[in-house]
Amino acid sequence: MSKGKYYMTTAIAYTSGKPHIGNTYEIVLADSIARFRRMQGYDVFFQTGTDEHGQKIELKAKEAGVTPKEYVDNVAGEIRRIWDLMNTSYDKFIRTTDEDHEKQVQKIFKKLYDQGDIYKGYYEGMYCTPCESFFTESQLVDGKCPDCGRPVTPAKEEAYFFKMSKYADRLIEHINTHPEFIQPVARKNEMMNNFLLPGLQDLCVSRTSFKWGIPVTFDPKHVTYVWLDALTNYITGIGYECDGESSDLFRKNWPADLHLIGKDIIRFHTIYWPIFLMALDLPLPKQVFGHPWLLQGDGKMSKSKGNVLYADELAEFFGVDAVRYFVLHEMPFENDGVITWELMVERLNSDLANTLGNLVNRTISMTNKYFGGTVTRTGVTEPVDEELKEVALSVPVNVSKKMDDLRVADAITEIFTLFKRSNKYIDETMPWALAKDESKKDRLAEVLYNLTECISIGASLLKAFMPETAEKILAQLNAKDRTIDEMAQYGLYESGTKVTEKPEILFARLDLKEVMAKVEERHPAVKEEPKQEETAAEETVIDIEPKAEITFEDFEKMQFQVGEIIACEAVKKSRKLLCSQVKIGSQVKQIVSGIKAHYTPEEMVGKKVMVLVNLKPAKLAGILSEGMILCAEDAEGNLALMTPEKEMPAGAEIC
Repeated sequence: MSKGKYYMTTAIAYTSGKPHIGNTYEIVLADSIARFRRMQGYDVFFQTGTDEHGQKIELKAKEAGVTPKEYVDNVAGEIRRIWDLMNTSYDKFIRTTDEDHEKQVQKIFKKLYDQGDIYKGYYEGMYCTPCESFFTESQLVDGKCPDCGRPVTPAKEEAYFFKMSKYADRLIEHINTHPEFIQPVARKNEMMNNFLLPGLQDLCVSRTSFKWGIPVTFDPKHVTYVWLDALTNYITGIGYECDGESSDLFRKNWPADLHLIGKDIIRFHTIYWPIFLMALDLPLPKQVFGHPWLLQGDGKMSKSKGNVLYADELAEFFGVDAVRYFVLHEMPFENDGVITWELMVERLNSDLANTLGNLVNRTISMTNKYFGGTVTRTGVTEPVDEELKEVALSVPVNVSKKMDDLRVADAITEIFTLFKRSNKYIDETMPWALAKDESKKDRLAEVLYNLTECISIGASLLKAFMPETAEKILAQLNAKDRTIDEMAQYGLYESGTKVTEKPEILFARLDLKEVMAKVEERHPAVKEEPKQEETAAEETVIDIEPKAEITFEDFEKMQFQVGEIIACEAVKKSRKLLCSQVKIGSQVKQIVSGIKAHYTPEEMVGKKVMVLVNLKPAKLAGILSEGMILCAEDAEGNLALMTPEKEMPAGAEIC
């Protein structure tokens, strides 16, 4: 029985080039949510697509010697190929060059103009071409774009504007009365405090300095500017008709239940988009979730930095489901995640090959060895069985709760809790020892039944996240597909069922050195020759003013641990401060450091550092700092982070 409709969207991918794994993360995340909602019984409509207009596209097409349409046709095809490669189950792939979308955008523009929400003026300010955004001087950070950090150029041109302030109070009220509207909560606070409460400026919604866009019907020298074009895909893609004859699909699915987007475009989706909808007299989406970024080990992915990872290459090395598992499991709810070749190999070997693959293989192999492949429930139980059963029954409930809160990484962790408990159950029951005693044959059969049942439950839950792997496991067990409700019931695996004779290796262990050798072969590292003055540098020493002696008891009060910097950004309006998210064991602490003159945010990410963990939290430039990153300083004031000599895990105690 259907629980009702569930309409969800991703942000539409910009067709400036091939999407890297950080871009691909969003579609995989969205797919896992869509698949799980279907498992829960919702009638899901899942839309994604491409954003294909703008000055940046026009310039790239010119550089490539093709028309803008030829350029976006090629890139949109590549984006769709990768989305399909990653086994994503979208229902609609919209392109903003689709004829029906362009027609509705023109109608929407005219309607908003006719009702006085849009007016003609001119814009003068600093323009960032990559972000396609205007900024005032006060909004710039160190004279550069506050969103991407790139240079901006002065621009002045005639333009149409949308009266944002007309709807600001209504939007503030909506956000205050609908706490679920913007998630996570930190994103809501940012929007309210930084943009809405200080007062909204009118928004530029047309341009005349380029031609690659949707023309304004009543003033053809203008083309519709990016956000009024791109954001409206969420309604045009399901059949919105500005004249009032919208499709059944639109009437069924709007408002959207979830807009899933990157945190960098949260402002456009929680301020501009709701205000456009208010002006169109349409209900607002129920929730906008701004997910964090997936970063390469040495910072945010950038083609100019040469640190870009692509989904198709990762899938070639590790398999699609292994890549899906990694990007979903390694991304925290609110903080940025990190991906490297080394981490991929580590996770595949430990979680997928050992915890999951080995469990399935051992269980099927023992069933074949001891019972000719037949799984039988005998009822010969022991107390340890109840402990396993409790975990098996709790995991589906916990997974559903996590997914309702969009805590996808935590949901996957719950599933692997069951797999890990099943592996422990093998060690506790020792089936190989039971097999030596004929009188314990029924007990052995019950043990193998319990393992098969738990794997069946876990694999059924895994379908939303690793669909091909889940199907392979269930097929090898000859297990029936279960609904969410059935996953929370123990004992549904039919006694007397035969498993496959030859279990398939789900994930083969990989040798890190071999993988890195292949990576190096494909992507040769550029090695810089050491500078002469560096090689001939003489050893120097520094004496500093001694501080008062402390006792050992004083020293014992200080807690030093190894921390891994998983995200870092410059503190706006500060010349000295960087704000780092530091992983220490299972916790992430936010630490503000005055090292901006010595390290860029990109250089910080991925480093292992020495952290004073139990320093009393304090606010620096209005931002809470929960510890201290230790550095060394020379006589000229140059700083160097204190890092472990050998590879140490985040959280290791420094003593």
